Amino acid sequence: MRTIQMTLDDELVDTVDKVVKKLKITRSAFTRKALKDAIKRVNISMLEKKHKRGYERQPVGKTEFSVWESEQEWGD
Repeated sequence: MRTIQMTLDDELVDTVDKVVKKLKITRSAFTRKALKDAIKRVNISMLEKKHKRGYERQPVGKTEFSVWESEQEWGD
């Protein structure tokens, strides 16, 4: 693990300190989790945009999903 230095505004640090105290974790642990979660969200967003561009280039055919219609069960 590496140690890094960050510049944060005082209000943000105060808020983080309150949260980590309630969670009984360190600032570092909180920050690691927050950064990992943010990276996951960015990656998902990028994949969704890529998926959307693919369907814009090649739209769904009228019968593309009809094969699955008989497999659907809607219940009563």
